[in-house]
Amino acid sequence: MIGERPRLKFTYADYLTTPEGKRYELLDGDLLGIPSPSEAHQRCQALLAYFLGTHIRERKIGRIYLSLTDVVLSDVDVVQPDLLFVSNERLDIITRAGIQGAPDLVVEILSPATAERDKGYKRALYARHGVKEYWLVGTDAGTITVLLLEETGYEVIGTFGEDDTLTSPTLMGFSLSVDEIFEP
Repeated sequence: MIGERPRLKFTYADYLTTPEGKRYELLDGDLLGIPSPSEAHQRCQALLAYFLGTHIRERKIGRIYLSLTDVVLSDVDVVQPDLLFVSNERLDIITRAGIQGAPDLVVEILSPATAERDKGYKRALYARHGVKEYWLVGTDAGTITVLLLEETGYEVIGTFGEDDTLTSPTLMGFSLSVDEIFEP
């Protein structure tokens, strides 16, 4: 009797051999292609990067990175969040190859191809590896959900939409009028 074939798991070393110009993530050893983001996704990402980057730079509290930055969480988990923040206290996780460990803040902008993964698998993955704060940004709904890591996983701090002002537990003093991100 022939047994079941073992599942092939890719590693970080395999990930490093993927072709340039294409986006991939490695989730529990599965190599997944990531489609190019929509115009609304890119516009939202640019605006968030501007407001977050301005706050981070003015206060000199760390560094912000955009997608295409590898975040190596384990040998079988490599992600490329839409935005991420690493505080000054944790700058040692930044290397030439990318981020080696959990950022302080990760922002994922939901798209039809990735929303289910971002809300489920990646939420659990980020919690397991110690990402302190996680934002889920819904361009269709015009909302940003802020989650904070607790002992049992992420707790929703709030879902911010039209006419709301978002604050961040991790980025002290940061506030953002959500209307500025989802302008028409």
